[in-house]
Amino acid sequence: MNTTKESILKEAASSCNACKQCAPLGACIAFKGIEGALPMLHGSQGCATYIRRYLISHFRETMDIASSNFSEETTIFGGNKNFNTGIDNIISQYHPKVIAIASTCLAETIGEDVQRLIYEYQATHTVETGHDPSLPEMVFASTPSYQGTHYEGFHEAVFATVKALAKKKTTSNPFSLHQLNLFCNLISPEDIRHLKEIVADFSIKAMIFPDYSDTLDGTSWDSYQRIPEGGTSIEAIENSLWAVSSLELGTILNTLTQSAGEYLQDTFGVKNFRTGLPIGIRETDKFIEILRSFSSPPVGDLGGFPEKYQKQRGRLVDLYFDGHKYVSMKRAVIYGEEDLVVGLAAFAAEIGIIPVLCATGGESGKLEETLKEALGDLYSDEIAVGQGMTFEAMEETIRNRDLHPDLFIGNSKGYYLARKLDIPIVRAGFPIHDRIGAQHNRLLGYEGTTMLFEQIVNTLLEEKQRKSSIGYKYM
Repeated sequence: MNTTKESILKEAASSCNACKQCAPLGACIAFKGIEGALPMLHGSQGCATYIRRYLISHFRETMDIASSNFSEETTIFGGNKNFNTGIDNIISQYHPKVIAIASTCLAETIGEDVQRLIYEYQATHTVETGHDPSLPEMVFASTPSYQGTHYEGFHEAVFATVKALAKKKTTSNPFSLHQLNLFCNLISPEDIRHLKEIVADFSIKAMIFPDYSDTLDGTSWDSYQRIPEGGTSIEAIENSLWAVSSLELGTILNTLTQSAGEYLQDTFGVKNFRTGLPIGIRETDKFIEILRSFSSPPVGDLGGFPEKYQKQRGRLVDLYFDGHKYVSMKRAVIYGEEDLVVGLAAFAAEIGIIPVLCATGGESGKLEETLKEALGDLYSDEIAVGQGMTFEAMEETIRNRDLHPDLFIGNSKGYYLARKLDIPIVRAGFPIHDRIGAQHNRLLGYEGTTMLFEQIVNTLLEEKQRKSSIGYKYM
């Protein structure tokens, strides 16, 4: 079966309900993972308002995003004045450590050179000794949505931040211990906290970036915090060029320029490793094996494998046995960010579910190849792979190919289609707007996989009960 993008999609004059969000939205999520940072969009106020509302609905947290507030005049004559005014206002009202700037479609279309605007602003604040120390750091990510999805915007922001802050090496290594750069991908705050726990249990000193585990999932406040506490420190990002290695979770990542790990490897010789999102036993085993190689000294009684994770893995294997009869040969539609789709598909195939359609709004051209590599001997010609997909195209594919799915796995944007086809949905990834607790969803590691497996099995059991004419109390 030919499963290329061309075999699934047809030419259309317009797109309806695309399986993606805008690039600067993804950049704002990444920027919230920098300590003391305030995101700013160079473009119209509407972009910032839309993104704020979209992120608040997913993370259930307050969200300040500044804007240079383009008008009709700015669109014609350029946004230099608005940019400078916006930076002045941010500094006077928020006192950030970092102003993290992302461009919008409008700014990019009229050819705004945002990096030049930054240099000119800094130049006006230069004192005799050089750069004014009172100015916050400024980083810029080029993120027009016609160039990529929210996923690529996220990784472009990660790359741009590392490139801006990790600038040059001194004559000596400031670290007495080896450090690992862990670039964690677009995952939930809960999964970031779990990654911190894992690397600590392996006695690994790690710089985890971006870290929005507190900034996008904080505690209740007695008074409003304009910039929430938390995030990866500027110093840690600056020192990432001294790490012994980098580890990137995901294999597709940034298709616009470089990934952060690639930049550090090419520029400073920091060896870069990649592994898929650790969802399922096989992918988590790979992740754990990499951590074991970094662990110094080795921890645990089985060559750097702490007993805690041995037991987590054992309980997960036991759960697979318990639930196998409920999931075997079920058929799933999996959609969302490209690396998440790969991770979820590999996990689904591992537990006996056939991923009949793997769909994404991304257009890297790497999805099918990456799926084959990740699934290995579990890859099936039954899998239809679609890139640049809309939910309308997904529906046509499901109907025209008689896929007969039993389950949807993906974000809440797929709810309308799942409802229309009367198919249950397990919500995963971004965004999740119709359920509470998206910031606490855990997918990674043996424990995250345990939670996901239970959710899938229980969703299928609930659907069987719902559709039964007599009902079941014992399953």
